[in-house]
Amino acid sequence: MADPLEQIVQGRAHELAPGFPVRRVLPSARRRAVGPFVFLDHFGPMTVPPGGSGMEVRPHPHIGLATVTYLYEGGIFHRDSLGYSQAIRPGDVNWMTAGSGIVHSERTEPEMQRSGFRMHGVQTWVALPKSHEETAPSFEHVPAARLPAWQEDGVALRLVVGSYAGRTAPTTHFSPIFYVGAELPAVARLAVSPEHAERAIYVAEGTLSVGDRVLGVGDLAVLATGAPVHGVAGADGAKLMLLGGAPLDGPRHMWWNFVSSSPERIERAKADWRDGRFGRVPGETEFIPLPDR
Repeated sequence: MADPLEQIVQGRAHELAPGFPVRRVLPSARRRAVGPFVFLDHFGPMTVPPGGSGMEVRPHPHIGLATVTYLYEGGIFHRDSLGYSQAIRPGDVNWMTAGSGIVHSERTEPEMQRSGFRMHGVQTWVALPKSHEETAPSFEHVPAARLPAWQEDGVALRLVVGSYAGRTAPTTHFSPIFYVGAELPAVARLAVSPEHAERAIYVAEGTLSVGDRVLGVGDLAVLATGAPVHGVAGADGAKLMLLGGAPLDGPRHMWWNFVSSSPERIERAKADWRDGRFGRVPGETEFIPLPDR
């Protein structure tokens, strides 16, 4: 029988902000994208004590992509140059379309800092198709109650973005995509739908056995196209993100927070940020300077 796992990419340590470690899974030297997903950071689970800073990401720019934040625990407060201010909680979705350019910050709310909290979540970037790279920026918050959620053999699934297993999420998207949160109790079985051209499983907590492979936290398993895939959770269960969609319509260039099919467009975005031509986040005076490299 053919191996259902095409490739395994392991997350590597990175610091998103001082004192806020993450596992950076995409992009990697081994894999640049799965469907339209070109970036995946996994943070936590971590316990931030009372008085701890948590997430403090100052205003910074994006072009050519959409950001998708999904939390298991904790909370993040989003502000952007369109004037949106929105807290995200576990199970909700914040989808921000950068398109031609947007600036945003991501911070822990003061009341959570005072009391202490648990933090655990995944942030991804979705490259926009060439036809929408310069679309007008926008922001959308979808509460958990509006997302399709169902059970299969004891496995709890929530469709975050796109279409999967006959269901469609209300979240805005621009190309064939699926993004599903799956929570498995001990030794539960998961069947991954073969409907999308590119698919992957990310292990955020616990373990998952696929054939003779045991996937652990930080593993992104890219699945063979069209292959039926079944996984079994370990004794402690598992939390997974299932992701993918149609292949990108050509290569993407990435530099810092910018994604584009055109290197020249990235150079223009660098100059625009350096020279202050992006918008500002209302009420915020700090910003992340353009990196040297």
